[in-house]
Amino acid sequence: MIADCDAELATHRTALEAGAGPALVTQWIAETQARKARAVAELRTTTEGRGSQMTRDEIARLVRSISDLAAAVRQVEAADKAEIYRHLGLALVYDSGKHKVVVETSLNHHLATTRRLPFGVRGGT
Repeated sequence: MIADCDAELATHRTALEAGAGPALVTQWIAETQARKARAVAELRTTTEGRGSQMTRDEIARLVRSISDLAAAVRQVEAADKAEIYRHLGLALVYDSGKHKVVVETSLNHHLATTRRLPFGVRGGT
């Protein structure tokens, strides 16, 4: 399953480079990454127990797939980004008085728990 997800991610990147709609490809990437993360978590709990460390290769693959997603998000319109963030469980709210963006994320879409992280904004936005 993990290898299948890696192959799908490569296909999605190729589609993006060939001119496919960035919003749609980004959605595909997010869905594939979510499936892959579930497969990795399931594999880890069944073979190594909870809380085990990732291998160097697992970390490298995860970082590459996140980089693909970040590159795709940079290319889409603002409205499409909002939809992508929603699918990823992210909410961003800009506070112009404080020049900060509050990022709220649901670490598990199936749970109601969220985390809020404030980020400073430099320069004009």
